[in-house]
Amino acid sequence: MKKTMMMVLLVAMASGAMAARAADKPLTEQQQRMQSCSQQAGAKTLKGDERKSFMSSCLKSPAAAHGKALTPQQVKMKECNGEATKQALKGSPRKAFMSTCLKK
Repeated sequence: MKKTMMMVLLVAMASGAMAARAADKPLTEQQQRMQSCSQQAGAKTLKGDERKSFMSSCLKSPAAAHGKALTPQQVKMKECNGEATKQALKGSPRKAFMSTCLKK
C-alpha cells in the first residue's frame, strides 16, 4: 500500500513539474495564431462544422489579420502571387515568373 501511495505521489509531482516548465515557455507563433483564432471562434459562438471552417480559414489568413504587419518580403510575395494568378500561370511558367518577380 505504501508503494502505491509513493508512486502516486511521485507521478503527481512529476506531472506538476512538467506543467510548470510548459507554462514558462512562450507560445510559438503557430500556437499564438491558434489561440487567437480559437478566441475569435469562441466570441462568435461557433460550433461544429462552422467552427472547423472558421478555424481553417483563420489559420490560413495572413499574419496581418492576427495583429502583425507583413514583412516586405511577404508583401512582395503576395503581389507576385496575385499577378501570377491574374495571368493564369501554372507549372514551370509560374515558377519562372515568381522567380523573376521576387528578384525585382
